[in-house]
Amino acid sequence: MDIKFSGKIIFWKGPSPFFFVQVPKKQSQEIKSVSALVTYGWGVIPVTVRIGKTEFTTSLFPKDGLYLVPLKVVVRKKENLEEGDTVKIQLKLNF
Repeated sequence: MDIKFSGKIIFWKGPSPFFFVQVPKKQSQEIKSVSALVTYGWGVIPVTVRIGKTEFTTSLFPKDGLYLVPLKVVVRKKENLEEGDTVKIQLKLNF
């Protein structure tokens, strides 16, 4: 399953601060429909992500009925990304 969308980078201040992009509702529903096939526990979904020229693997986190794409520091540095920037994301679920 390949999914494309744009979203703003948000900062989560929780116990482990991190940057994320929220997957929109429609695409989150598509992911949820196959989540039982791909999750490896706690509802997280393994994916390959492309932002600009950078491709990386990570896991989507479920939050309030949607999913969050975590952005690694190395990705943010390579693509010169900061909180509040809007990014185009390509996701591929890793079955």
